[in-house]
Formats: sequence, C-alpha cells, structure tokens
Amino acid sequence: MILITGGAGYIGSHVVKELLRQNQELIIVDNLSTGSQRTLDELSKIKSFEFIQEDLKNFDAIEKIFKTYNIHTVIHFAASIVVPESIEDPLKYYMNNTVNTTNLVKCAVLHGVEKFIFSSTAAVYGEPTNMPQNGIDEEFETHPINPYGMSKLMSENVIRDVAKANERFKYVIFRYFNVAGADIHYNEKHLQPRIGQSFPNATHLIKIASEAASAKREKIYVFGDDYPTSDGTCIRDYIHVDDLANAHILAIDYLDNNESDTFNCGYGQGSSVKEVIETMKKVTQNDFTVINAPRRAGDPSALIANNSKIKTKMHWKPKYDDLELICESAYMWENDK
Repeated sequence: MILITGGAGYIGSHVVKELLRQNQELIIVDNLSTGSQRTLDELSKIKSFEFIQEDLKNFDAIEKIFKTYNIHTVIHFAASIVVPESIEDPLKYYMNNTVNTTNLVKCAVLHGVEKFIFSSTAAVYGEPTNMPQNGIDEEFETHPINPYGMSKLMSENVIRDVAKANERFKYVIFRYFNVAGADIHYNEKHLQPRIGQSFPNATHLIKIASEAASAKREKIYVFGDDYPTSDGTCIRDYIHVDDLANAHILAIDYLDNNESDTFNCGYGQGSSVKEVIETMKKVTQNDFTVINAPRRAGDPSALIANNSKIKTKMHWKPKYDDLELICESAYMWENDK
C-alpha cells in the first residue's frame, strides 16, 4: 500500500489521480489546512481510497497508521510552502517541514518501508551566482536564502543520512521548480480540469494571474522590476503539475532497480514574470490590472533547472512543456470553481 501525505493538496492530488488510474491501493493523510475536500470527492470518482484526516505533528497517530497498514511506499508532500511566511515565522517551517518529516522517516524505517519519495524544492539552491547557461544541475551548491528552502534542505539531509544507515530504505528526492497549471482533462474536446490549485491566498504567479483573469482579484503585483534579467522581473522555470506527477509515478518503479538519488524537476527554460502575465492575458483574452511593487524578501532573480539527469536516468518525457497550455489549464480550473 502507498501512503501519500498531503494527498488532498495541489501536487499530491495530481499524483493520487495517476496512481488511482493504475488501480493502486492508497492511504491519503492530510489535515486539510490547505488541501480540499472537493478534491478528495473528485478523486474518489476514479477509485476508492483510504483517507485519514490527521496532522503529521501528532506523532502517535502517525505511528498508529504505520502499525495498521502494510505500507511499502511513502510519497511525502505535506509541508508549508510560502516563502515570505517562512521569513516571518521560521519556527512554523522548521517544525512542520523538518521535524515532521524526520518523524515520518523514523516511522517508515521502523515499519519496513522500502521506498520514500520526497518533494523538495529549487529553493535549496538559494540565489545562484554564475548560473550555468544550461541551468542548475543537482550538483550545484545548495545555499538557501529563506527558512522554507533551509527546512527542505535539512529534510533532504535527514533522508540521505537515514538511507546510509538503513540499506533497505531507498529514496528519491525531487527538487521542484515552479509548479503550475491544472489537470489536463478534456470533455468533448474542451479542456475541463477536474482538480487544480485550491490553496487559499496563494503566492504562485500563475495561480494569482488566473484569479485576476477570472475577476477574483482586482489586481496583481509585480514584486520587483529591477532584477538583472532581460526585462527586470524574476525568471522561473514553470513545470506543469501533470508532468511533475508523472515523475513521481516513474520514481516508484525506478527504485526497484536503481539506487537512491536526487532529481531536478523543471523544463530547463525560464519565463519572466512579465512574460507569464502577458501569456495569461493572451490565452484568456482578459486584461487585468498589474501594479509594480518593491521586491519581496527571499526571491532570487532567476531559477532554471538542468533536467538532463531525470530525462536520462528516469526516462522522464514531459508532455505539457507549453506556457500557454499551463496558463490555460490554470485559468479553466479557476474559472470553473
């Protein structure tokens, strides 16, 4: 059985969708602080699964889950993810992300779990200097500039150290770049996502832009237009959530015949904040107000993945490497809510 923490959330739910399509037996653990009951209801239309509403900080309850079910794989998504909040409330991030992950790893090892797949982040790279032309690879120096990135890097180190001491315990760590978009699902040839990003008060640009295009926001802000980039705004590597979900599916089988490893998840190309905004306006044919604002603390100017490792070793082949499709799917999900 596969245990998925945060399976009612954005990325977790898209992985659940693919696993249910494969007829896998799943347990989802989620405290529903950012996950959605609507998402769970939609997923249950594919296939039934066990759902336990629980917080990972309740160590005894988490231990009981491992004692009750025969779990062979853990896919761990549950975490706090808002960079500005991590700067204002670092303890929340170290407790929720690092401490809770450490306990989850402990339970997994004690109960014979052989595969652990962890959602990390490109924020572990911090503010890259002299970024290679072909993007940041997995050997690039890690130097987080905010508690969110540091809490994830600390969790990575816990997982690696535990794996060194327990040869049956194997892991894949995914360092996500900017995940966006919604379920690629067509109804009578029309794009009609069934699940998407439900997280309230989101800070991700494409989510915010889709809300503005749907008239759910009066305006959006561009935080900094004086970065050392082509148009002065931050550049990010945007990856469609379904392509990222597929990487997690591949990782389960990958660990059957390969050693533990760490992989970047991105497309290997960047788009600026201004480019994303203009693309959203184009695909939705909706204009919305954009206001320039000061930089946010903890935002690096550019983050682009070198994805050659995951393509070569895991044979990952992204299907939705298209900024217009990413924006359209995000908008269609937002506009249908």
